[in-house]
Amino acid sequence: MSWGTELWDQFDNLEKHTQWGIDVLEKYIKFVKERTEIELSYAKQLRNLSKKYQPKKNSKEEEEYRYTSTRAFLATLNEMNDYAGQHEVISENMTSLITGELTRYVQELKQERKSHFHDGRKAQQHIETCWKQLEASKRRFERDCKEADRAQQYFEKMDADINVTKADVEKARQQAQLRHQMAEDSKAEYSSTLQKFNSEQHDHYYTHIPNIFQKIQEMEERRIVRIGESMKTFAEVDRQVIPIIGKCLDEITKAAESIDHKNDSQLVIEAFKSGFEPPGDIDFEDFTQPMKRTVSESSLSNSRGDGKSEPKFGGKSKGKLWPFIKKNKLSLKLGAGPEDFSNLPPEQRRKKLQQKVDELNKDIQKEMDQRDALTKMKDVYIKNPQMGDPASVDHRLAELGQNIEKLRIEVQKFEGWLAEVEGRLPMRTEQARRQSGLYEAQNSSAVNSCAQDRESPDGSYTEEQSQETEMKVPATDFDDEFDDEEPLPTIGTCKALYTFEGQNEGTISVAEGEMLYVIEEDKGDGWTRIRRNEDEEGYVPTSYVEVYLDKNAKGAMTYI
Repeated sequence: MSWGTELWDQFDNLEKHTQWGIDVLEKYIKFVKERTEIELSYAKQLRNLSKKYQPKKNSKEEEEYRYTSTRAFLATLNEMNDYAGQHEVISENMTSLITGELTRYVQELKQERKSHFHDGRKAQQHIETCWKQLEASKRRFERDCKEADRAQQYFEKMDADINVTKADVEKARQQAQLRHQMAEDSKAEYSSTLQKFNSEQHDHYYTHIPNIFQKIQEMEERRIVRIGESMKTFAEVDRQVIPIIGKCLDEITKAAESIDHKNDSQLVIEAFKSGFEPPGDIDFEDFTQPMKRTVSESSLSNSRGDGKSEPKFGGKSKGKLWPFIKKNKLSLKLGAGPEDFSNLPPEQRRKKLQQKVDELNKDIQKEMDQRDALTKMKDVYIKNPQMGDPASVDHRLAELGQNIEKLRIEVQKFEGWLAEVEGRLPMRTEQARRQSGLYEAQNSSAVNSCAQDRESPDGSYTEEQSQETEMKVPATDFDDEFDDEEPLPTIGTCKALYTFEGQNEGTISVAEGEMLYVIEEDKGDGWTRIRRNEDEEGYVPTSYVEVYLDKNAKGAMTYI
């Protein structure tokens, strides 16, 4: 089976077929290239997806990842990131092993094909030239033969005519002989040219063309083998990453199996346990004996002499928001509160204090390690003065000593508060019962007041009756003052970029994509004051919203 013998007369068709083969190869290269682009795009989307759901640093989301279910989700996100990396590997390997190699091979193939068909055209041109020479020789021989016949006929005619002179007859005879000689020469030349052409034609169709077509056949077969190998590589590149992808999926399964619902339930208790004990029974108030009417100390409500109910702390007063006083704005920042965390329930306060003590102890240990290192360095300088001046570290040692002393004072302060809280927690006293009743009342929808125990506007707990009495009048005055205050005008609008859970006093919760009104710009503290409607306004982190300020705002108020 040889193209040289079987397809000796199909030069044009072979040229078209080999060009088609190159087109097929280029089409396959384009297919693989588009596949690599898809793999890269998919990997990029997977990485963006994983990044989108990663917990933001120093946010509430980080705290949520102490639960086993959210930790498993975080592990899933990390594994998806690795999963995306394998698709990038697929793209890189296909680019280097297939598209890159085949692109170079196509260029070489085009050059080789061009060379072979150039040789074929050259051979065709040569045989066509030989054929033209043969035809010219043949026509010349034919013409000379005809000329010789005419010259002979003319001589015979002249020789038979008695009126023609002998000289004219001799001239005709010589002309006839000359033409016969020319015919013989043309015959010999034609015979020689014919033999040469037959030899060239035999070599052309049995040697030159078969050799050229055989090379073209080998070139085409190599192309077919090469595209087959590339298809195998295409599958092998995918197969190589399957074990790693399987490992990623195994890790996701392992993370899912590590979820412990009991442990998560316990963490919820630790996170939200207040340490208060449930309120005791409410004493019966006998209104049949006016002189003996009393109010139980454990009652959750108390009538005020002026007939007004006490404002709910952290809530609204007469349709206005309690916390929005410009002079107290700094206290509204996220996480702001008393140093001793007295604004928190006992159990949460104990956890915060313990955490603070641990942090301070770590800082002390760090400072002590530095001091020990400098002390050793000073000893080395004392023993080897050429290495350094021992006095050069005295200033730093003194500074570290002062830092350690300050930190120890801080630790003692927080340990004192911690001991106070831990001393209270196990006790079941009337005062603790009243505190528990107050804590429950502050989270209910209808709260009036508690007789001897309530929370002050700054979030701290007070226990003395005298403090409660002193606070009642200022709270009422504040209500009146706040009612008279004109509401702030809107100065623009904003769009929430992220969901924000406003759990601290003075903040407001917003949902991603929600449109709200801006009533006070960020003053450099990272908070923007916004309004949802006439009864809902508060502060949100400036980075959580996109603000559109109205430069021509005249103070007109509209509500969502």
